[in-house]
Amino acid sequence: MTPLERTTGAGVDIPRKLRRTLALVLAGGRGSRLRDLTDWHAKPAIPFAGKFRIIDFALSNCINSGIRRISVLTQYKAHSLIQHIQRGWGFLRGEFNEFIELLPAQQRTEGENWYRGTADAVFQNLDIVRRHAPDYVLILAGDHVYKMDYGKMLAEHIAKDAAVTVACIEVPLSKASDFGVMSVDDAGNILRFDEKPANPMPVPGRSDVALASMGIYIFNADLLYDLLEKDARLAASQHDFGRDLIPALVGRETVIAHRFQNSCVMDGGAEEAYWRDVGTVDAYWEANIDLCRVTPALNMYDENWPIWTDLRQNPPAKFVFDSDDRRGTAVDSLISGGCVVSGALVRRSLLFSDVRVNSFCVVEDSVLLPGVELGRHSRIRRAIIDSGCSIPTDLVVGEDPVLDAKRFFRTEKGITLVTQRMLDNLWI
Repeated sequence: MTPLERTTGAGVDIPRKLRRTLALVLAGGRGSRLRDLTDWHAKPAIPFAGKFRIIDFALSNCINSGIRRISVLTQYKAHSLIQHIQRGWGFLRGEFNEFIELLPAQQRTEGENWYRGTADAVFQNLDIVRRHAPDYVLILAGDHVYKMDYGKMLAEHIAKDAAVTVACIEVPLSKASDFGVMSVDDAGNILRFDEKPANPMPVPGRSDVALASMGIYIFNADLLYDLLEKDARLAASQHDFGRDLIPALVGRETVIAHRFQNSCVMDGGAEEAYWRDVGTVDAYWEANIDLCRVTPALNMYDENWPIWTDLRQNPPAKFVFDSDDRRGTAVDSLISGGCVVSGALVRRSLLFSDVRVNSFCVVEDSVLLPGVELGRHSRIRRAIIDSGCSIPTDLVVGEDPVLDAKRFFRTEKGITLVTQRMLDNLWI
């Protein structure tokens, strides 16, 4: 369903309402659980799926939903993120009041603080938000991978005359303590909201799952302004939407839960409403490797809901040599532009742009980020190789867990993360 086909039951013109909506993408977090991958980049700027950045998914959802007024709030080591957005997202037309603008942390308020929480990040830019005069404010995290039609969420927000709508998804109860957890009535009204509770409340009738916030909110703009100004004056507040603003509204305003399955963009063969927080090394590896399956959970070939990004002019991928002792081959893998597989074997792996795999190498179940080069006879298994790494000749990763843990970073699930700094320390 296109934005032009969406209306509420009352016949409200949703495309017009979307044009009166401002999206705020919170993209300032480091993502420390990704370890060395975020030493020099904010989590939303981390490469994903061969040619994209993580933030491309939230931004593409906005464009495909019909929201073309977008502000991206940055803070931690934002240079590569800012550069990516400037290069890849400059196609909107200002004369039509379309934009993607960058709002770096500038210590704009009286206390001259960096962003102290998600709500404070918006508060510190409140004058800019007001200048855009939206009717609704859509608040998004810039570090999740999913495809969602925000227009359907807005339609439900309007139809139910809500003050705030929170997008939610069912998660295993064992993992629910990492999220905001809510309980709702039969009409979808939120009755209780607890941020990262030690003992999360399961969904009624289910003992194994909880209803978790996705960090996606729609606010009526005037209410949001008032809430942020009051919250800024509270010394005890953590100035966070999930910890402070949302729980305080429950029972005072109409706060509803929007089920992700009602707006998730899925093709006919999809088996699940796909949403991933790729915030750990294991989760990042799993989400990328899943794309190498014959039918992955995330469909990147959907022409009706494309993922936009900065399109670099890379040459095609190249596979060379075809003799018995060395043959350039890739099986069940994604190989991006600019890659050269020279007399090597790549199996069940994802190679980002400009990767070179030299002769007699073996790469299995691994993620190689942009600009990696593997020296001859190296073997890489169940690993993530960081951008720009130069792997020495004959290096073996993923076969000796004790040695891997000593030289690199190895997760409990047996995924080895390799960075150039770690490689440099091998010779010290």
